[in-house]
Amino acid sequence: MANIKITVSQNGPLRIEGEINICDAQGNTYGLAGRTMISLCRCGNSNNKPFCDGTHNKIGFQHEPTAFELPPMKPKV
Repeated sequence: MANIKITVSQNGPLRIEGEINICDAQGNTYGLAGRTMISLCRCGNSNNKPFCDGTHNKIGFQHEPTAFELPPMKPKV
């Protein structure tokens, strides 16, 4: 499995680095033109969704990410 790093940017997008494939809901793959680093929109206002276009700066999107532990997974029934 490839090593992929996802960084939650302060007041910005999710930055994804590594050998990645991004698919739509139907399973079709987005053409990334060989990119190994992309940014995905978190603010919901990009005109290029799911990719970031910098709109978060214009609208004043704010989020100060701080890493935390998720609760344990619930057992499957």
